[in-house]
Amino acid sequence: MNETAKFFAMIDADTATEIVANIARHYDVSPKEALYEVTASGAEHLLDYVTGPMRVATSLLMKRHGMG
Repeated sequence: MNETAKFFAMIDADTATEIVANIARHYDVSPKEALYEVTASGAEHLLDYVTGPMRVATSLLMKRHGMG
């Protein structure tokens, strides 16, 4: 399980869905494809995928959960 998958397991499902939706919109892919990409082995850090205000919010949430 990569760090992003661990992070998604720590947060509520609605927030994880919003983060994945942000990534899917930015890369013009389905949420399923976005989730696969960010949780795959060898994926970049989650914040490398998230854009706009959601990136800052995700960063703060990660720090609250001891991840960075």
